[in-house]
Amino acid sequence: MRTFAIQKHVMEQKNFDPDGVGVDNGTYFGLPFAPETAELVLISAPWDVTVSYGGGTAYAPDAIIEASTQLDFHEPLAPGAWRRGIATADVDYSLLESSQRLRADAARVIDHLEGGGCLEDDYVVRKVRRVNEGCMSMNANVGAQASRWLDAGKTVGLVGGDHSTPYGLIRALGARHAAFGILHVDAHCDLRDAYEGFEFSHASIMFNVLRDVPQVTKIAQVAVRDFSESEAALAASSGRVATFDDLSLAAALFRGETWDAQCRRIVDALPQEVYVSFDIDALTFENCPHTGTPVSGGLTFNQAVWLLDTLTRSGRRIIGFDVVEVCPAPDERIDAITGARMLWKLCGQTLKSNES
Repeated sequence: MRTFAIQKHVMEQKNFDPDGVGVDNGTYFGLPFAPETAELVLISAPWDVTVSYGGGTAYAPDAIIEASTQLDFHEPLAPGAWRRGIATADVDYSLLESSQRLRADAARVIDHLEGGGCLEDDYVVRKVRRVNEGCMSMNANVGAQASRWLDAGKTVGLVGGDHSTPYGLIRALGARHAAFGILHVDAHCDLRDAYEGFEFSHASIMFNVLRDVPQVTKIAQVAVRDFSESEAALAASSGRVATFDDLSLAAALFRGETWDAQCRRIVDALPQEVYVSFDIDALTFENCPHTGTPVSGGLTFNQAVWLLDTLTRSGRRIIGFDVVEVCPAPDERIDAITGARMLWKLCGQTLKSNES
């Protein structure tokens, strides 16, 4: 069986020209690999029910797939790593249908709260319950998809959707690893408890991980710059959270500490096995102008890539990752282009870190 899989893997590449025109075949990067033979499998979560400002991230997987076919395959930081196989699992579009339906309920709840209402009002109680039940179903769906490929010996990456979507994948990894850390690159801490009444809010992902996944021993939060006092207090009091906020990183640069030294300091906070959770709003505005909750400041694209490469060069192993909160716009492609290229960098670094 192993020999057959290798032969099939070679056949998949035989008629594929990496220097040719991008192939619109419905996969990320137009690559020809099947999930059964690839080392890395990408699953998709077209979902953005609980977003509290700008919507549209549910359409990111399709937009990133489209943008990714314009990408060239030479990757100097992980040369040739893609040849070991990056495959696209079938997208479950029932998630998108559920997201669109539940988003209307969530929007009414948010409007009610912003208008001075409260969560105990009869108007919103049933809507909140419906949204929470739907989010639990989404988590189960993503968890089942991830488990299928993890049990087949694959490394799994997730393309969101909003930042609530990786929960099922992180839970699945927690069931298979005794201890690991999370490199959380984001403008927000996402440490809110059931934000706006939604237990699995995009703003609650790391709170939920701390609560539900004890195997996560450390979360290193990088470039965070928009968070509440309660989130700051939780981060400061938890031995499982290391904060490298955007202002502190900028201050260190102003005082002469190189970005390379800062990256090494961030990576040193993490254990040997690491999951990378990459929210695109960690980057500066020009990289993601339409992301749902944009915040001034942030990392340049190359700063983020250097951080990922520092992680890999340290000898740590990336056991999974996500790219979330990419919000495509009908009249501009920069968000999807940035998302596709960050996804490519993460794929390369992940495969490089798993070289035998």
